[in-house]
Amino acid sequence: MAHAGVPVVLHEMRPVRGTEAHQGQGLPELVCSNSFRSDDAERNAVGLLHQEMRLCGSLILRAADAHKLPAGGALAVDRVGFSEAVEAALAAETLVDIRREEIAGLPPAEWDEVIVATGPLTSPALAEAVAGLTGEQSLAFFDAIAPIVHRDTIDFDKAWFQSRYDKVGPGGDGADYINCPLDREQYEAFVGALLSGGKVEFHEWEKTPYFEGCLPVEVMAARGAETLRFGPMKPVGLRDSRTGHRPHAVVQLRQDNALGTLYNMVGFQTKLRHGEQTRIFRIIPGLERAEFARLGGLHRNTFLNSPRLLDRELRLKAMPRLRFAGQITGVEGYVESAAIGLLSGRFAAAARLGQESSRPPATTALGALLRHITGGADAKSFQPMNVNFGLFPPLSPDPGRHADRKPLISRRALADLDAWLRGTEPAS
Repeated sequence: MAHAGVPVVLHEMRPVRGTEAHQGQGLPELVCSNSFRSDDAERNAVGLLHQEMRLCGSLILRAADAHKLPAGGALAVDRVGFSEAVEAALAAETLVDIRREEIAGLPPAEWDEVIVATGPLTSPALAEAVAGLTGEQSLAFFDAIAPIVHRDTIDFDKAWFQSRYDKVGPGGDGADYINCPLDREQYEAFVGALLSGGKVEFHEWEKTPYFEGCLPVEVMAARGAETLRFGPMKPVGLRDSRTGHRPHAVVQLRQDNALGTLYNMVGFQTKLRHGEQTRIFRIIPGLERAEFARLGGLHRNTFLNSPRLLDRELRLKAMPRLRFAGQITGVEGYVESAAIGLLSGRFAAAARLGQESSRPPATTALGALLRHITGGADAKSFQPMNVNFGLFPPLSPDPGRHADRKPLISRRALADLDAWLRGTEPAS
């Protein structure tokens, strides 16, 4: 909005009021993973979304690119450097006024263009006010946080560096992950320990579902003995070059800071009690003497039933002066949340300037995601969703059953986005 010449007042309740998951007061603190996932703009929908956001001038992607870490084909970032870069850019904007205060309840009536981007950890007062306004309780799901390990406590006589299939990605060299191998006996013992380990219980939330893309590792283990081997512990594309052996299962750790001193356990979100985490994760070969910079945890996420409550420009139908953005709208993931924030800001700036707003074509990742949460999804079964190629309209003409569709969808998306940004493509 500020880039469009519209003054912005940004209200951030931290550190005046904290949340269950944040540890600091940085504006864009990354609470869970430090990964923005795949950066492949041709064959991965989130990688395509990265590229579209870059073309739209996204501050989030600019900061992510400036602070990327080795992570195979993924775009992972240094948490602190990323957060500081975004906050510094906002603080340097003369039209942005940052105020550290909580907005308890609905914003004052005189605020005419308001974007509510309170994330999944919306303060209770605001969540209750929105629920009262809409006549519908907010939906919720559990989200979990993975542990972070000090690199110098990992045993590299057992562990080794390698990206899956030796894939080289942003800032990487094909050997970006630490791999801890398990044979069949070790794997079965580890799964048994996960199942029997003491877990945090939240009885008042026990009917709250988990988000399928961020399941606690022990919940995955309970789904079947082989579930983890076909999930975060899959050994495909990995082989210890010292022995030529492919392990039965593997635990991967990804760099978490620019210094390379911290690594997070990929896919190991957990609700195990802290003492149990230390005991059980030290069963993993290579982590027997691991020291943890942060242990895993669990927090409750709140989101709106957006297909029912929001219009096509992210305005609350019950009070159109309020727009919503980010994860509270029912998108899942840092990138998707930032993408919806980008769109909400464009819509609000156009409205404040008295201009006609334009939605991105549904053939783009931005447009497909927007369409999904504002009417494309079934309101009766709405759950948080990552961007994926299933949200895009079919190719026309149909290239045929054996065509490689993903690159075709991506090329169409970038061409249509370019036309939209130049104002020559009708909005969806």
